[in-house]
Amino acid sequence: MITIARRLVSCLSLCLLLPLSSTAGESVHLLRLVIIGDSTVCNYPLNGPQRGWGQYIQEYFKTGVKVINLARSGRSTKTFIREGLWQKALAEKPDIILIQFGHNDSHAPANPEATSARTDYRDYLRRYIDDARAAGATPILVTPMVRRDFGPDDKLRDNLLAYAEAMKQVGLEKQVAVIDLHATSRALVESLGPKSSAELANKPGDNTHFNAKGAAAMARLVMQELPAADPALATHLGPHE
Repeated sequence: MITIARRLVSCLSLCLLLPLSSTAGESVHLLRLVIIGDSTVCNYPLNGPQRGWGQYIQEYFKTGVKVINLARSGRSTKTFIREGLWQKALAEKPDIILIQFGHNDSHAPANPEATSARTDYRDYLRRYIDDARAAGATPILVTPMVRRDFGPDDKLRDNLLAYAEAMKQVGLEKQVAVIDLHATSRALVESLGPKSSAELANKPGDNTHFNAKGAAAMARLVMQELPAADPALATHLGPHE
């Protein structure tokens, strides 16, 4: 009788453990969120002053999401592909890809990274979208944030508007979600004005790059729109200051 009782207890224990093992196995799967872009997005050493907004996205998720920031300083839609960085991003087997380019694309046409907002910038964005979808990932476009470039009249000079508009038009054409960081960053920078917006910079006189305060502000603007762009992420969000 003791032996039979022990066997019954063992069987019951096994039955109770099986569902738990399955649940544990399911919880191991993480949504892989890859970020690609330029120096306004990428990771920087913590012992220096410069930061990219991609460094702050992981902290918004409590569970279930792994953020992989592959943005690289100095790259454009063109050079990120030509240097093989896009293939490395796809090799990460992402579920979702955030794509922000425009700053280096807007450089003078003689520069190798430059693209035209009217032509090849749009073509490269279409390629990112098509490649991402072919790999089973959801692409999300992020328009380039404004440079904090104020004129003598204290009005913002917006030399990235053409690229932001081009990205939104490609998003509409390809039915891809677009986070309009250009618009929200412009509203923020204009509300701060020349003096206070300079507090977002990684060093005096740099109106493009960010310190921790500036990059965190850009990340906050991205995250305000990201759950609507991909509702699958909303359930993984945690409390954030």
